[in-house]
Amino acid sequence: RNYYGGNWASFSFSGLLSWIKENQQKTDISDDCEDWRELILENEEAISLSKKDKTIQNVEDFCFSDQDSAQDVEEAGALSKLPVFGAAGAERVTEESEKECPPMENALPAVESQEPEKATDTEPASTEEGKDTEITSENESSQSTALGDSTLELGKTEAAPSEISVQEPERIMFSQIVREGRRFNIDLVSKLLYSRGLLIDLLIKSNVSRYAEFKNATRILAFREGKVEQVPCSRADVFNSRQLTMVEKRMLMKFLTFCLDYEQHPDEYQDYENSTFAQFLRTRKLTPSLQHFILHSIAMVSETDCSTLEGLQATKKFLQCLGRYGNTPFLFPLYGQGEIPQCFCRMCAVFGGIYCLRHSVQCLVVDKASGRCKAIVDHFGQRISANYFIVEDSYLSDSVCTNVSYRQISRAMLITDRSVLNTDSEQQVSILTVPPMELGKPAVCVIELCSSTMTCMKDTYLVHLTCPSTNTAREDLEPAVQKLFNIKTEKETENEELEKPRVLWAVYFNMRDSSGIDKNSYNGLPSNVYVCSGPDSALGNDCAVKQAESIFREMFPTEEFCPPSPNPEDIIYDEDEIAPEEPGLSNSPETKPETSAEESSGGGTAAVKKEDNEE
Repeated sequence: RNYYGGNWASFSFSGLLSWIKENQQKTDISDDCEDWRELILENEEAISLSKKDKTIQNVEDFCFSDQDSAQDVEEAGALSKLPVFGAAGAERVTEESEKECPPMENALPAVESQEPEKATDTEPASTEEGKDTEITSENESSQSTALGDSTLELGKTEAAPSEISVQEPERIMFSQIVREGRRFNIDLVSKLLYSRGLLIDLLIKSNVSRYAEFKNATRILAFREGKVEQVPCSRADVFNSRQLTMVEKRMLMKFLTFCLDYEQHPDEYQDYENSTFAQFLRTRKLTPSLQHFILHSIAMVSETDCSTLEGLQATKKFLQCLGRYGNTPFLFPLYGQGEIPQCFCRMCAVFGGIYCLRHSVQCLVVDKASGRCKAIVDHFGQRISANYFIVEDSYLSDSVCTNVSYRQISRAMLITDRSVLNTDSEQQVSILTVPPMELGKPAVCVIELCSSTMTCMKDTYLVHLTCPSTNTAREDLEPAVQKLFNIKTEKETENEELEKPRVLWAVYFNMRDSSGIDKNSYNGLPSNVYVCSGPDSALGNDCAVKQAESIFREMFPTEEFCPPSPNPEDIIYDEDEIAPEEPGLSNSPETKPETSAEESSGGGTAAVKKEDNEE
C-alpha cells in the first residue's frame, strides 16, 4: 500500500475516492515474475502470501448533493490535488443541474491514493513540559492536560456558540466537497477512545501522546420513538435534565450508584446471571425510558445477547470513564482514528524503525529442518532475514486460512449538511445507538463528527455507522440511515423530510473482522510467525492493545511493553558510536557518523549530547 495503517487508515476525500475505485475494480494479480522462487534453497520451503486484499467487499457509493457540470467537478478535482490548499476563498459553484449524481467512479476521474494530508486553519496546540493543567469541561472547548510526566493534547479549536438557524442552509455542491477534499480525514474504521481505556493508558505511558491531539465527545444521544434525544450521563446532567421526572432522576442515580460497585452486592444480581441484561433491568423497577437509556446509550450492549454480568461490567466501565476529560467517557483524535497508527510509526522511526510503503512481499522462507521462518523475499527478489515475523491476517493466502471462519463488519460513512440534533453549538461530537429495527438485527452505532475534529469541511458533518454484518453493509445500515437522515435529492424531498439532515454523499462497505482467531487455526505457520488481526467491531481499542502486548510478550518475555521513551532532544549517544573520522575512511563500516534522533536506534549513554538545532 502507499499509505500507513492498512484498514485503520484515514483518507482525504480524493484519497477515499481512489480507495473506493480500487476496491470496486479488484482484479487478481498474476505473478508474472517467478524469479523469486529461484532464491529458495533445497533445505527451504516458501509460504506464498496473498496477492489480493479480500478484507473489503460490497463497496457502494452514492452522491445526493446537487450535481455540477462535468467541467466544474473536473476543475475541483484538479484543484484538490494541488500541494497548497487553495479552496478556502473559492466561490461556490453555481448549480447547472439538479439531477442526482451518478456513482463516484463515473463522476470523477481517478485520483491517485495518497497518505492523507492535513489542511488546517489553526496551528496545532503545543505542550508545555513539566506543567500540569487541571481538566475542565466547559462548553465544547478543550484544554491541554498533563498526566504525570506525559501529556494528552486536547484540541483547542473553539466551539463558538451560535443560534439555531431558522433559514434554509446554503446548498453544498459536490464540486465544493471535491475542492475542499483535504479538509476531510475519513476513517475506514470508526472508534472512540475510552478515557480510562487501555489505549489512552498506553499513549500516556509510552509518550506517544505527544504526537496526537484529542477532542472530547460532547454528548451521548439516544434514538427512541422516532426522535433523537440527549442522554444525561453525569450527576449534573441527570439533575439538570428536563426529559426525566424527579422520580426517574432518583431511580437512575440509585441504579448507576449500584453499578459502580455491583461486585459488593452479589445478592442483587446473582439470581439473574443466566438472564439477559435487558431482563435484569426490568426487575429494577426502572421506567421504559430509563431502561432504554441504560441499555443502548450507557452500557451500549445488545438487547438479546448480553448477559447481566456483561451489562453491569459495561455500565461500570462507562461510569468510571466519566469526568476524566469531560462530561462523557470518550475522546476522539483530531484528524481521525488513522492518526493513532501513524503516531506509533513516528515514535518507532525516531528510534530506528524503518517503514517501506509501496513495497510488497512475495513469500515467507521456512527452514525445513527447524520449521522456523528465517527470511522473507520481497518483490525485488531481495531476501530479508529476521528472528521474528509479524503479519496481518489479510496477507495470508487461502491455503493457510482454510480452517478460519471470519465475521464481517458493516460500515457506512456519510457527509451531511447538519447535525442529527441541533443545539446552540454546532461543534458537537456525538455518539448514538440506533436499536435494532427488527428481530435478529444488530443495533447500529452512529458517531457524528463536526468540523472542529479536522475530519470534514465547514458546514458539514461526517457520520460513521457501524454494526456486525448480517447482510451487505447497505442492507444492514440503510434502514438506520433512512430513520435519521434525508437521502433524497432536493427535488424528491417532501416536507416531512426537511426536518432531517440531508445526506450529501455516502459509501457503504463490508470489512473483515479477524479478531479473536486462535493462531492454531492457521495451517502450517511457523512458531516465530505471529498473526495480528484487522479492526474489530467494538467501540473501543482494547482488543488491539491486548493483542499487541500478547505478541510482544511471546517474543520478548523479559522486556517491558512500550516503556516510556525519552524526549528526542534528550538522547545521549555512546562515545563508541561516534568515532573520530579518519581521512579517506568516511564511508568505512568501522566509522559511524553522528546520527540524528530519527536515524539512531537509541539506547546509548554518556559522552555527546545532540544540540537543539540538530533535532
